[in-house]
Amino acid sequence: MQMVLITALGVGCATIIGAVIGMFFKNLSHKFSDIILSFAAGVMLSAAILGLIIPSLEYGGKYSLLVTVAGIFTGAAVINILDKVVPHLHNLVGIDTEEHKGNANVNKVLLFVTAIAIHNLPEGIAAGVGFGSGNTSQALLIAGGIALQNIPEGMVIIAPMLSAGVSPKRTFIVAALTGVVEIIGTLIGFFAVSISNAILPFALAFAGGTMLYVVSDEMIPETHAHGAQRGATYALIAGFCLMLISDILLG
Repeated sequence: MQMVLITALGVGCATIIGAVIGMFFKNLSHKFSDIILSFAAGVMLSAAILGLIIPSLEYGGKYSLLVTVAGIFTGAAVINILDKVVPHLHNLVGIDTEEHKGNANVNKVLLFVTAIAIHNLPEGIAAGVGFGSGNTSQALLIAGGIALQNIPEGMVIIAPMLSAGVSPKRTFIVAALTGVVEIIGTLIGFFAVSISNAILPFALAFAGGTMLYVVSDEMIPETHAHGAQRGATYALIAGFCLMLISDILLG
């Protein structure tokens, strides 16, 4: 349990670290941030497959294939429903602060932050479910992939809020709160699986489906929106391979 708490804090604090970086480097180029986000997408893609979907098949028993496929689609569908309620991250992350200086809409920026916070919840659940499976090394890989993705996510929260006239102190607090959501999600995922191991195969696949959806629908479109397509593609592959190597070495 201590490991789960430490990891939950680490996953949530990754967003805060990104926010701190964003406070100091408000004008990082899109291409640079896209490369970082692409690398994180590759890490998350690998973590979803190796740490969640494949274990779901292994734990699923007689109906493992059916349970895993159902879990993946259910997870993706839940995120899709959330997208109907809140705006697409790749439409909001790319807010150009230069274009919005002086006329930024605070409500739009708050909607942007809300979108990130809501999308952080299933990511946290994915990390918690990983620990609920009992495979600590896999769980740490999943959490590491999510934490890596949270750093650029924390960075991109800062500039739109500052340009909308939100004070630096309040901006940092709001950014930190989006990380707290991830901590809560991690604990929810862990306790849900710990209470009933019967739901473990479905929960693993569900978490994998949410991560696949986020990578495909949110992260990849954003990383290909500012002219860094080739670099972003290789960064994604590098992130995927890093997680693959880590998985093999950690066993």
